[in-house]
Amino acid sequence: MAKRTPVATPVYRVALVSGANRGIGFEVARQLSERGMTVLLGARDLDKGLHAARKLAGAAGEVIAVQLDVTHQDEVDALARWIEVTYGRLDVLVNNAGGHYDHDAEASTPDLASARDALDTNLFGAWRLSSATLPLMRKHGYGRIVNISSGCATASDGSNCVAYRTSKAALNAYTRTLASELEGSGIAVNAVCPGWVATELGGPGGRPVERGAAGIVWAASLPVPAPTGRFFRDGEIIPW
Repeated sequence: MAKRTPVATPVYRVALVSGANRGIGFEVARQLSERGMTVLLGARDLDKGLHAARKLAGAAGEVIAVQLDVTHQDEVDALARWIEVTYGRLDVLVNNAGGHYDHDAEASTPDLASARDALDTNLFGAWRLSSATLPLMRKHGYGRIVNISSGCATASDGSNCVAYRTSKAALNAYTRTLASELEGSGIAVNAVCPGWVATELGGPGGRPVERGAAGIVWAASLPVPAPTGRFFRDGEIIPW
């Protein structure tokens, strides 16, 4: 009798993408679901999230809309508890929720209210969500946290976008610090710049959203062992 070759059991993965009802976040959710992951599509407006999730019906992985405003700690905590009860795990977190692109703002005339809003979403939102979901990753010794950053966080030229630029630079610092803390845990933490993408935030003229999202999905799907504490664009390391 011929010897049977063992068939590997597919690994079941659950992913959460914040700010995923449109733009890059939606495309990331789509691509992750096409890879067979169960994707939790986070949206501040649940109706918009449900509408977005319906567009992805029929993908290889299930897509479920969830209420999530990353600036509200109670919503973050409630979602983390729901994920634990419902799935018992979270394997991938894409901290995509962001905004406050203050294109005409300059450092010499700061709008501190705008700066606080940018930091609350772009930095503290990722911080809240990562902290709340880390126990679910530690439970299985595996995780991929991807923080969506920007090349302007490191650019030395230009004087505008001060709040956005500062918040993304701080997100990069948080990424590296968390990655160092989690070294050896099986949880990789990286930042990704999707490049200038043609979305509602990026405006017309950028590259296709599919291409910007592909680099994020690559970082969310890194094999074991995975690089951590890096800053990527299109799968290539870029300077901090």
